[in-house]
Amino acid sequence: MADAPGGPDPDQYDELAADYAAHAGSSVANALYDRPAILGLAGDVAGAHVLDVGCAAGHLAESLLERGARVTGIDASASMVRLARERCAASGDRARFHRADLAEPLDFLPDGTFDLVTASLVLHYLEDWGPVLGELRRVLRPGGALVMSIHHPAEDWRWFDRPDYFQTELVTDTWQLGGRPHEVRFYRRPLSQAFAALRDAGFQVDQLVEPMPLPEARERDPKVYAALTTTPNFLYFRAISPAS
Repeated sequence: MADAPGGPDPDQYDELAADYAAHAGSSVANALYDRPAILGLAGDVAGAHVLDVGCAAGHLAESLLERGARVTGIDASASMVRLARERCAASGDRARFHRADLAEPLDFLPDGTFDLVTASLVLHYLEDWGPVLGELRRVLRPGGALVMSIHHPAEDWRWFDRPDYFQTELVTDTWQLGGRPHEVRFYRRPLSQAFAALRDAGFQVDQLVEPMPLPEARERDPKVYAALTTTPNFLYFRAISPAS
């Protein structure tokens, strides 16, 4: 999870890291909806060097490693980084994890290092996407892709009952994890602003996807399956870093 001025404190994820890891490993929204969508847009990653941004407890990194990628994961939460290292320890030096704040330059990553960047449900924790998207384009090789998911702008606007859809603003949600509530803050923004940020960073949007969950989600949790198949929840971009 990434920190930002006026945004969420990564310490809150240190506090809920174990509960979040357990939830993300098995929940329908994560295991049968978000990760399959990210992996589908990523395509064949065998032999690819992937930067997993906001890697959390390493579930997506683990899936990428299983598909033959080399993965560098970064997260603002030290506890999440520790859990990711533990989860992916069997992959040896194909998996490396670092604590890093996306609101700051990623100076430890050289230019043109990665074939793919994945950013699963992380950029909405940042108010200003410009600097981080610039950094992600810098570390991608020419022709490399950014695959990312965010909260769907229409869903956040409806869920938080905000009066102005076109405003970018900090909102607070309450997650029930481990049998107790956790307050989490992130930014909601209109769809046009997301597109503009990608364009201004020099990316070319290749695909925009509103996916469906995997079929087994219907049996796992019929109520969540119905919500995921009838209302907007997450939104997915595949954006290319063109050759200069």
